[in-house]
Amino acid sequence: MNERSQHDNSLQANGAVLFSPAEAQQRLRDRLSFELPDNVFDAPIWPPQGDHALNPDLDTNPVAAKAAAVLVPLVAHHDGVHVLLTLRTSKLRNHAGQIAFPGGRMDPDDRSPVDTALRETAEEIGLTANVIDVGGYLDPYQSGTGYRIIPVVAMVHPGQELQLNPHEVDDAFEVPLSFLMEQSNHVRHRWERDGVMRESWAMPYGERFIWGVTAGIIRHMWERLYRP
Repeated sequence: MNERSQHDNSLQANGAVLFSPAEAQQRLRDRLSFELPDNVFDAPIWPPQGDHALNPDLDTNPVAAKAAAVLVPLVAHHDGVHVLLTLRTSKLRNHAGQIAFPGGRMDPDDRSPVDTALRETAEEIGLTANVIDVGGYLDPYQSGTGYRIIPVVAMVHPGQELQLNPHEVDDAFEVPLSFLMEQSNHVRHRWERDGVMRESWAMPYGERFIWGVTAGIIRHMWERLYRP
């Protein structure tokens, strides 16, 4: 896990240094939980988290949402928390070359979204459960392609050697949590799909362009954890 940058972590919040591992972990304990409705993959989403939040014409409640989960890995470096992201391989049929969280569709054998997120993370980048401290769920996120995604936020022990699956991931990199939780770094991105203009959140970071579902989940994490 390299490609880190220095960022000012000196801001204070109630006496704690913002974006330090201890402060981030406390926010996860205070603001997240592992409770999900029994019908989380069939019922209407409320509040409306998902691609439809900026595109109200999208179908917000498909007849059969595809259950999925992703891990939102917060790497607990001593000088500040960073978010670990992946670059999907250009060989994939769907979402090739996009920046993503490790994750995917739930298997029948998965007992919970946590199981899915941890299994997929191990398969994609070689991070195993013994170096991951799961903190809780963000609200379900409905994608425009019919997936209902449960984001699982977790702290990751630093210094891990990643093993990237070349069939799924071309690269992995980190972005300071302080950058992603700064509202001024959130912009609206417009593009055309099938002759229709769409919008999503985006967080440009150097040569990395974070957008789509990944940026939408980051935006929701800001709303839950760091919104003033």
